Amino acid sequence: MRVAVSACLLGAACKYNGGDNLNEDLVRALDGHEVIPVCPEQLGGLPTPRLCSEIRDGEVVNDRGESVDAAFRAGALRAWELMKDAGGCDVAVLQPRSPSCGVGLVYDGSFSGTLVAGDGVFVQLLHAHDVPVCTQDQFLGIYGQ
Repeated sequence: MRVAVSACLLGAACKYNGGDNLNEDLVRALDGHEVIPVCPEQLGGLPTPRLCSEIRDGEVVNDRGESVDAAFRAGALRAWELMKDAGGCDVAVLQPRSPSCGVGLVYDGSFSGTLVAGDGVFVQLLHAHDVPVCTQDQFLGIYGQ
């Protein structure tokens, strides 16, 4: 199975604060699968570290109120192209709550930690192309060891 995965979940230090979201259980569960690591935010040209960003009224803004929507959407497109160039994927396993990779829940744009129903911009693009998307917990619930 070919799996696109948020690079931060694999231990890449690409999170907005320069850290990662390494999930060792996920890394073990991915053993034997073809993995395509992606970080749409870096692919969109955003630096690491970078200001925290959230989706507000359909637009990605940073915590200074500046629109970074164009970079997030460009990164989503580049990640999609990277996945296509790798032969596509059977499923994407993405970091929850992220304005790029959030699946089902994202922060509401108030920078208060409030979650609302919705998807990150990369997830929206994947849904538009009928690519199955899940969080690491959902993937581990099916494929965990």
